[in-house]
Amino acid sequence: MQMPVKRLAASIALSSLFAFHAAAEVTRLEITSTQPYGTFRAGNYTIIQATLHGQLSPNEKIPGLDKAPLNAAGQVEYSTKLVLTMPSDRSKGNGALLVDVPNRGKAYANALYNSPRDEPFQSGTFEQGTGFLQDNGFSIAEVYWELGQGANLPSFIDAEGKRKYVEGAGFAIMRDAGIFLTHAAKDSTGNANPLAGMISRTLASGKSQTGRFLKTFLLSGFNMAGPQRVFDGMHVFVSGSGLLPIMQTGSGPESSANGTPSFANPEMPGVHDGLLTIGEITAQVVARGEVAPKMLLITTSTDYYSLRASLGRTGAQGEVDQALPDNVRMYDIAGSSHVLIPHKPPYCTLSQGVLDWTPISRATFLRLDQWVGSNFAPPTSDLMILERASEKPPTLKAPNSLPNAVIQVPKLDADGNALGGVRLPDLVAPLGTHGGQNSPETRCSLMGSYIPFAKDTTQREANSDARPSVTERYKNRDDYVNRIRGAALDLQKAGFLLPADAAVIIQAAASTIAFGEPKPNPNAR
Repeated sequence: MQMPVKRLAASIALSSLFAFHAAAEVTRLEITSTQPYGTFRAGNYTIIQATLHGQLSPNEKIPGLDKAPLNAAGQVEYSTKLVLTMPSDRSKGNGALLVDVPNRGKAYANALYNSPRDEPFQSGTFEQGTGFLQDNGFSIAEVYWELGQGANLPSFIDAEGKRKYVEGAGFAIMRDAGIFLTHAAKDSTGNANPLAGMISRTLASGKSQTGRFLKTFLLSGFNMAGPQRVFDGMHVFVSGSGLLPIMQTGSGPESSANGTPSFANPEMPGVHDGLLTIGEITAQVVARGEVAPKMLLITTSTDYYSLRASLGRTGAQGEVDQALPDNVRMYDIAGSSHVLIPHKPPYCTLSQGVLDWTPISRATFLRLDQWVGSNFAPPTSDLMILERASEKPPTLKAPNSLPNAVIQVPKLDADGNALGGVRLPDLVAPLGTHGGQNSPETRCSLMGSYIPFAKDTTQREANSDARPSVTERYKNRDDYVNRIRGAALDLQKAGFLLPADAAVIIQAAASTIAFGEPKPNPNAR
């Protein structure tokens, strides 16, 4: 039977585009440690430390790869760190693999999905926390990709005698690791893939730097390995409007992915001088004949002030949002901060943001998995209302390379809280102003701010605070808790909150001391 002409042309184009991948592969999985991880609703879990060894064709279109030394097979070798967390009983997994992209050498999955409310996890932890991922049967892979951060990238000596590192190989490492862990039974030396036969769908997660990694990975064609798609879904956190400038060679020791435009260095190239919106990226993916992954992109309030997030909606000109493709949903978590930290650093002007957005990360991740696994669509996109940025609060301006770009920030209500977007109960029934700009120094601007309301009228007047006090807003603690409960139920119905997280939020509201110190326990000793 003869193939239709259009389909034949597309097939030839794809074959040409991905022909290089025939020689790219994981050659050896070296497991160095296997330990018990814990017991969860899905059963016991195991954590595996390993090194992945692989090779790439020198013909692959990665800058500098053709200059790297070749092995006996005429290929360019690499190795990288891998950490797997998986059900000890292979039958207890849910069929989904989460590939978490480490940020500056630090794992992020547990901070994004397993973090508790009162002591937010920081990147790099493997603490179990709430156990959300494991309770739901996910297998998790940390695949290291970055120069100087767990990945041994190909390198070469240039004409001036200086060593250069092929940083774009990090994308190829992520691609080949994803394909191997999802589809391979064993490596080329016969070592078994611990996940063989367990995985039916593969999801990727990236936050900030590694959210930009995933968008650039997709744009640059690395989500395909021959005819196979690597990631079926992507959960992209607080990546602003930027890309990641590692399709280049670097001199080390730091990665070219380390920096980002900031108030101190607003003109930094490589981040905001390419495509800015997910619609533009998806259009290029589809034009190549690929099926784009399903994607959920999540943004916080502080990303608009400090990371030019509005350009991810409008592109390089104007104030009108571009249409989103069908494979994408975008959610703004109103009043939230780019990072959550437990205590205020002394060098920041205001107290850090405290709005716990991890309940949204958990709920939306499950919705992404359902979208990929059973085509059950997630909630429609829900974004904050924006207005053109002014001098106050300080907002990172557009770079000179984007003369027609308009930076926008969240429009605020009378309390200073953002309007629109996904609204956590703590913002629907607030006890303060969430998510404002802190001092523009990078370490502060990304953690946002929280300014509590005065306790009562006397305190409000003494502080010359125009915002109504807590006791002026709520009749008593029961009134406050009822509003929190109603907001939690509404958010749960909308698909952005899980019952377990709703219970935690209501418990925290019922325990608040904003209406006075808790009564002493007569049984306490």
